[in-house]
Amino acid sequence: MKRILILIGCCLILLLVFSQETAKSPPLQKKGFSMEKATHTIVFPLRGEWYTETSPVDRVPSHGTDRFGLRYAFDFIQKDPTGSSHTAKSADYLFTGISLDKYYCFGQPVYAPFDGEIVTLKNNTFDGDKASWIHDQTTAIRHSLFFNPEQDGFETIAGNYVVIKQATGIYAAFCHLQKDSIAVTEGSSIQQGTYLGNVGHSGNSTEPHLHFQLMDSAIIETANGLPFVFDAYETYNGHSWELVKSQLPAAGERVRSIN
Repeated sequence: MKRILILIGCCLILLLVFSQETAKSPPLQKKGFSMEKATHTIVFPLRGEWYTETSPVDRVPSHGTDRFGLRYAFDFIQKDPTGSSHTAKSADYLFTGISLDKYYCFGQPVYAPFDGEIVTLKNNTFDGDKASWIHDQTTAIRHSLFFNPEQDGFETIAGNYVVIKQATGIYAAFCHLQKDSIAVTEGSSIQQGTYLGNVGHSGNSTEPHLHFQLMDSAIIETANGLPFVFDAYETYNGHSWELVKSQLPAAGERVRSIN
């Protein structure tokens, strides 16, 4: 038993080191990159100040795969001035887990980036009580190895989600939303700025965040990602906020909506 516990501990340490080194890897594309071949301009789907956790500015495909329309996907969280995304101790995430209400972005509202139609949604996947490194990493590994799109519902990965159709071949997906927070219905027509639901921790999520992507199909399992830019937002340069138009934020950038 002692040997097993030591082995598990060593594996966890190696995984932690690997994840930290990956996070330190330099971006493959320059900051402030305006998406090449982007023919779609949309409104930033959040309000207030956000931190860009994952961006196609740094690498394409942004999530390491072209599957599930992920090629140009974003992850957004919120952080305080110290760089923490929650009010708990960092060690709690590794050992005891952190309750979701301690995350700054959990429960924050999400809005439609364009006029369109709600084509599909999922609203009843549990968020869990806590964000826990062991649980969330184990879940991520299991899904990456064994997820079967023909047998498993996509909510296994995306959690609660909303897909909006702007036009034929242009769809937006919002994933990991909070259970029972989705305020729109399938088949309904909506306007830009319509409240969709709240940021959650459902599905394959390592901490509460918004996963957002543009794609060419409403069927996420077979969709291809589409490049796009945000029409306008503000970015923090370390001293003040600057207006940015028709660009995308890189990972590590603090951005703020202008709506």
